[in-house]
Amino acid sequence: MKHETLKGLLFAGVAGLLVACNEKTETPVDKEQVKKDIQAREDEFAAVFNSGVLKNIGYYADDAISFFPNTAPLVGKPAIIEFLQSDMPSNANKISFKTNEVYPSNDGQMVLEIGYFRVVDSANNPINSGNYMSLFQKKDGKYVVLRDMSASDGVRVQ
Repeated sequence: MKHETLKGLLFAGVAGLLVACNEKTETPVDKEQVKKDIQAREDEFAAVFNSGVLKNIGYYADDAISFFPNTAPLVGKPAIIEFLQSDMPSNANKISFKTNEVYPSNDGQMVLEIGYFRVVDSANNPINSGNYMSLFQKKDGKYVVLRDMSASDGVRVQ
C-alpha cells in the first residue's frame, strides 16, 4: 500500500511538471501598439509610393498577392511593383492611408488590417477614396503584406 501511494505521488509530480513545462505564458498582444505599427507601415508605403521610387518598397512580402479592382490578381512583389509603376510617369497624385481596425493573432505575428485610402491631385483636390484590407505577417521584426485588396467607394472627382 505504501509502495502504491509513493508511485501515485511520483506519477502526479511528473505529470504536474510536464504540464507546467508545456504551458505557454504568452504576453497579451498590445492591439494599440500593433495599430500604430501598421499605420507606420502604411505611412511608409504612401511616402515611397508618392516619391515615385518604388524599387525601395519594403511593404510587400516577396510572395505577396494583391487584388486590385478590375485586374487579375498580381502575384509576387515584382508584379505588384510593375503594376503600381505603370501609372506613375504621368501621375502627380498623392495617396494616404488610415488604419481603422486591426485584428492581430494571439502571438502578434499575423495582423488583418481594415483601412481607408484617399487620393488627391497636386492641388490637394480629392480624386478617389475607398477601403482596403491587408493581411500582414511579421518577418525579421517588421510587418509585410502577404495579401491585400481594395475597393473604391465609387466617388471619383475629376
